[in-house]
Amino acid sequence: MSEFRAAGELLAIALPVAREAAATARRMRAEAITDVETKSTLTDVVTAADRAVERQVVEALRSVRPEDGVLGEEYGESAPTPGAVRWILDPIDGTVNYLYGIPAYAVSLAAEVDGVVLAGVVINAATGDEWTATRGGGAWRAGRRLRCSGRTDLSQSLVGTGFGYDAKRREHQGAVLAQLITRVRDIRRIGAAALDLCSVGEGVLDAYYEKGLNPWDHAAGGLVATEAGAVVGGLEGAAPGLGMVVAAPPALFGPLHDALVELDAGGGA
Repeated sequence: MSEFRAAGELLAIALPVAREAAATARRMRAEAITDVETKSTLTDVVTAADRAVERQVVEALRSVRPEDGVLGEEYGESAPTPGAVRWILDPIDGTVNYLYGIPAYAVSLAAEVDGVVLAGVVINAATGDEWTATRGGGAWRAGRRLRCSGRTDLSQSLVGTGFGYDAKRREHQGAVLAQLITRVRDIRRIGAAALDLCSVGEGVLDAYYEKGLNPWDHAAGGLVATEAGAVVGGLEGAAPGLGMVVAAPPALFGPLHDALVELDAGGGA
């Protein structure tokens, strides 16, 4: 079976699973409003929803592909098997947005083989907006093929980023941002890495960078950005990952990368 055909088949499995997961996340938050007032807390609601959505996705995937591995934020810790499919899941990306009711939180689901992501879907659970991509098959939203920004000047670029939870890391990230913001048009902080990467894919953001992302944060969104023509990588030749994820059109990737290296964006806690 060709890689392209395999990617399409994996996406066909992922889409309904992710849609049902997004519906569960949305429903659980709506139902929690009364629950929070009577017997729970919003933090408990987020924790319960994360776990419930991940459990639902894992069960759905194993019902159709029981031999596949799963790497999920809450429960899944399946090590990759050579030549086998491994699903990478973030049940609710943007949990603080979910906590506060800000309509930017997503289900992110990707399928990889031997470390190569073949298919991915990101659904903004609050709005129902969907982004999909297959390796070699392009990135899509609502039937429209996506292309990243054509911006070539970093100083005129809208750049997204995010921050870690650790106070020391935030301190360093804030210092980097204070210097970078004078070199770009402006900065946006959406609060969900998967949505940031999809925004790069459709040119809503010109570029994006963030330190400390796990595979489930960037697997599906990174494929969307890549298939839309963006370069997605780490710093100084590294793969995208915990050290740094940078996503930008080819003309912007180098200038943004070099600025981040100069400002020691990969340093700190």
